Amino acid sequence: MTDIIKLLPDHVANQIAAGEVVQRPASVVKELMENAIDAGATTVKLIVKDGGKALIQVVDDGMGMSETDARLSFERHATSKISSAQDLFNLHTKGFRGEALASIAAIAHVDMQTRTETNEVGVHIKIEGSKIVSQEVVATPQGTSISVKNLFFNIPARRNFLKSNQVELRHITDEFHRVALVHPNTEFHFYNNGSEIFNLPKGKPRQRIAHIFGSRMENRLVPVSEETEVVKISGFICKPEFAKKSRGEQFFFANDRFIKSPYLHHAVVAAFEGLIKPDTYPGYFIYLEVDPSSIDINIHPTKTEVKFDDENTLYAILRSTIKHSLGQFNVAPVLDFDHDPNLDTPYAYKEKGAVLPKVTVDATFNPFQERERKSGGSFQRASSKGWENLYEGLDQDVDTNNFSSVAIESDSEAQGTLYDDGVGEHMATTFQLRRKFVVSTVKSGMLVIHQNRAHERILFEKFLGEITVKEGVSQQLLFPLELTFNPQELGILREIKDSLTNIGFAFESLEEETVKLTGVPLMVPESGIGTVLDRLIADYAEGFNEGTVSQAEVLAKVLSKNLAVKTGELLDQESQLALVNNLFACKEPTLSPFQKLTYTIISEGDIDKKFS
Repeated sequence: MTDIIKLLPDHVANQIAAGEVVQRPASVVKELMENAIDAGATTVKLIVKDGGKALIQVVDDGMGMSETDARLSFERHATSKISSAQDLFNLHTKGFRGEALASIAAIAHVDMQTRTETNEVGVHIKIEGSKIVSQEVVATPQGTSISVKNLFFNIPARRNFLKSNQVELRHITDEFHRVALVHPNTEFHFYNNGSEIFNLPKGKPRQRIAHIFGSRMENRLVPVSEETEVVKISGFICKPEFAKKSRGEQFFFANDRFIKSPYLHHAVVAAFEGLIKPDTYPGYFIYLEVDPSSIDINIHPTKTEVKFDDENTLYAILRSTIKHSLGQFNVAPVLDFDHDPNLDTPYAYKEKGAVLPKVTVDATFNPFQERERKSGGSFQRASSKGWENLYEGLDQDVDTNNFSSVAIESDSEAQGTLYDDGVGEHMATTFQLRRKFVVSTVKSGMLVIHQNRAHERILFEKFLGEITVKEGVSQQLLFPLELTFNPQELGILREIKDSLTNIGFAFESLEEETVKLTGVPLMVPESGIGTVLDRLIADYAEGFNEGTVSQAEVLAKVLSKNLAVKTGELLDQESQLALVNNLFACKEPTLSPFQKLTYTIISEGDIDKKFS
């Protein structure tokens, strides 16, 4: 039998590794920015074009690399961070496996320029698909500049799976936030297609959060701090009244590394129990410091999923710490049994007693006795003379002929019965079940409509038509409404501004952090404009357009989801009929925009079987 097992060539092994490390342009941004931080950079610049597909460039002023190190950095498993397996349990840096640059170089055109402080000149290396094209001496500032161009140029199938430039840019922005938030002492700059998106100066963690998410965020934060033998906790949580419908500003960092932990997230949500609605999520920026030997960060290639030795203890400490912060800053209701009630009384009134109000009562008053008034020393009854004058003139200009057209109800009709509304021709054709379904009858049996999904379908086709034909009706506001958003949210609004205008939103201006609205669609209540836009931005950013064709379809989906009638809302008879009629006037009444069934028909035969 011939041998069938063989060693893979290095370039093939690198491409396979790249599939694990580099999933999209944001993965490259993460690896390069973490390398810059590990190099001791005080200033990091991120430059991207076309959502990272055309160019990703990271420039830092760190320690740089020598000619030999620069060449070795692109070899598999080449690293300066570890030398033995034991080092994996004492990690203080971000990158350590030595796969990032090798994987990136296998699927892109890489251009590196680097110089150390002791060298007068640096080295310039060009690599295409793991092959070194050139290496030469170059004059360059201290630090490292790496440009990654034409990502997945040699793997067309992977490139075809990339989303639109806007979606990829949002993923890159998320990675940028995760690195920038945990390193407030480093200056960061972010440029997209030549325009600056973020300029983050050095500062404190609270200032860094405000610079990223807008100045309004600073007033929403409550500090969190606790130090135990197991963990040191610091950071901020958002006040309960600012909890959102979507998972947005929620960040965990363990030993200066962004992590995802559903278990710890549950601890935070549990601490907010009773303070926020069940379908909302609190914002938080939690920094954890633990013994490196008690955490395993090598269980996933992206290093965002980690394993703690004692998660139960960590859960309890985190939950109690957040509860303490909520109570300490008078956010959560508390019972204080040591409170002195005298402190609630102003000092000047401390010795004064309560004064009873003086109320006089006429003990002889009788509401059933006819009122009399005293006149000239004797009692006289109030005169009723002249009451006929009240009807003076009513008998003039009366056309008695008009009464021939007046129908007088008979006594039998006036009496009525308890079931008038439900019998005969007045019987309702629909009714609402459990405030969730609208039930009606059809020839073949009983029609049951899911009110939320049906209304989503109706609104989806309505908004899609308005965006396409640009005929949305706008309701003008009496006074312009000012709303504040962070830079990322403003970027999304600018991206979808034209489509929003087509459905009825009227924008006066979109400035640095403020948006002025002069008109809204008829279906959006003025009091709910801010909420609708917040949900619109959050849902759009979460990637509702991952599998859709056009921006118009994305917006129509998001708007229909947020403005549709919800389960639990009471519908009157007219609204129920309108829902039924409008649903079956749609082009696709069977499914909601999210491909869920909108109605079902229970046949008469199925009903008969229940009684057989």
